[in-house]
Parts: sequence; C-alpha cells; structure tokens
Amino acid sequence: MTILQAGTTRRQILAGAGAMMAGAGVFGGVRPAFALDPIRQGYQTNIWGMPTYYLMRSGLLEKHGIKFEEFAVPSGNLTMQQMVARQVDLGTYAGQSFILGADKGSLVAIALIEYVGKTARVMARKELGITKVEQLKGLKVANQVGSSTGNIFTDTIATSAGLKKGDFQEVRMNVNDMVAALAAKTVDAIVTVEPYNAIAEADGIAVTLTDFSPFDKMPVFMAATPDFVQKSPDTVVAYLKAWMDVAKDFKDNPKKVADVIYSFFTSKGYSMSQETFAKALARVEVNPGFPADLKPYLQEQAEILLREKKISAVPDWGKALRPDFMAKAQA
Repeated sequence: MTILQAGTTRRQILAGAGAMMAGAGVFGGVRPAFALDPIRQGYQTNIWGMPTYYLMRSGLLEKHGIKFEEFAVPSGNLTMQQMVARQVDLGTYAGQSFILGADKGSLVAIALIEYVGKTARVMARKELGITKVEQLKGLKVANQVGSSTGNIFTDTIATSAGLKKGDFQEVRMNVNDMVAALAAKTVDAIVTVEPYNAIAEADGIAVTLTDFSPFDKMPVFMAATPDFVQKSPDTVVAYLKAWMDVAKDFKDNPKKVADVIYSFFTSKGYSMSQETFAKALARVEVNPGFPADLKPYLQEQAEILLREKKISAVPDWGKALRPDFMAKAQA
C-alpha cells in the first residue's frame, strides 16, 4: 500500500509513475533520465540534406528523447546564415560554408556527417558538345554564389581549368532551379548537386564535365551555434547517438532509407525513377565521426578563403572543432 503525503493528487501520482516508466523504457525505446532541450534543425533540400531529413522522419530523435523543429532551405549556406543569425541551432553544410560560419558567427563543428564530393558536378547542355571545364569560357554558368559548391567551383575547379573571374558569365541561382534553366536554355552550364544533376542526365538535358571528388572529397559537417552547445551539452551527445543509428540504417537498410527520401522529392513534384534516385543517393557517403584529417583539410580551405578575402581570419580550430561530443556519443 502506498502512503500518500498530504496534498498529493491522483494526477501527480500518475505523472510521477509515467515519468518513471518512460525513464525505464516501458513506452518503447530507452529514454534518458534527464530532460533534453528541443532543437531547431536546419537542413538543405538537396541530397546533402537528406540524411538529416531521414533523421527527422525515422523516429530516431524521439527514441533518444529529443523534440525538434525543422527549417528547410535550398542550400546549406542559407542554413549557415540562419545559424549566424541564431535562428537555427543545428545544420549541415560543407567545409567552406562552415568556415564562413565560424568566421562570422563563431559556429562550431560537432561531427562530420558525410562525404559528398561525388554528388556535386559541373554540367553543360548536351547539344553544346562540351566535354571539358575550360570550354566554359564565354558561356553562362549557373552557380549558387556563396555556397560551398559555388566557392569550390570558382576558387578551385575553374582556376584549375585556366578560367579566371570574368572568363565566363556567372549566373546566380539556387541549385533547385538550375535544371529548369538549363532546359529553357537560359544558361549553358550548371554547378549543382544530386538529385538535380541525375535528373538532368537521365532526361538527356546535360552531360557531366566533372564531379567534385578529384578536387575535394567535400566533408559535410554538422555544425551548432556556440550558444546551443554551451546550454545543452547533454542534448548534443544524445543527438549524435541518434546520428549513429542513422548511419546504421544507411548501411543495413538502404531501401528503407531510399524510400523515405525518394518520397520527399516526388512530393515536391520532381519526376525521376527510383533507379535514377538510387544512383544519386549512392553517391552520398554517410559515416558520422570526427576523422583526424579534418583539421588539415579545413586549414587548407580557410587559407583559400582568406586569400580570396571571404573571411577575416583563419578560425581558431581549438574553439571551432568540438570532437569531444562525438567521443562521448561513441563511448
């Protein structure tokens, strides 16, 4: 028999019992005994953001006791800008955008999520007969200016092909608008990512001049605001544990993952076969962690951005890189 303290109500008893059962995992999934903070999750709606989309649709965040609010944008550099403005807590983008965010908003990297160098391509209209990047001289090239792909194209790929600023007409455009522009012949070439380049190729609109992998493996980071990691360190660790579960699904249950993500693009009106989509998704290498070679890579990219006067200084990596959270998640 339970002895009730004076003033204890039935609702309080049930609430307390419910909390104990939830902590013990009675309601499905092991939940932490402590309260976790909700997160504001930013993600881009191209293929780079789809592992994050899957994270939010898989139920894995809820399994680890995390509530979330999502913020979708066309590309990661826009998520980065939202984070600099403190409108979003967490978001993925490639190294160049992360460096810009660290410089402008003291953003920190809590993990490498994926490699996407094979997903980004420079493509040209098929009927032009172009096979090399250097042949873009004098042509209209759609580029998402300020994005990681945009920076790598102008600062590395174009210069490697002997093209300097002014040798081609750069047309500012979001990646999700580029295939339509190419089909309408308002541009001659595009710098875009999956699945848009797979669609352009499958529909016979464009041919690939190069993907980005020979120039940059393009690690994509999960970044966080310094405010969030300081306020919610336990949430960050639980969040990364959810990401480890996502990686397991990508490895062990790729069809389940592909079905969830394919439904996202078809719901937005994109027309592509499941075969085309599967090829696009296979170019994303999801493996959350914190490899030892990240710092040298970021240092090299930061020096390029500093030389191009896109950042004020090379970030302090001791502050900008936080491998300690992933180490706790993996322990």
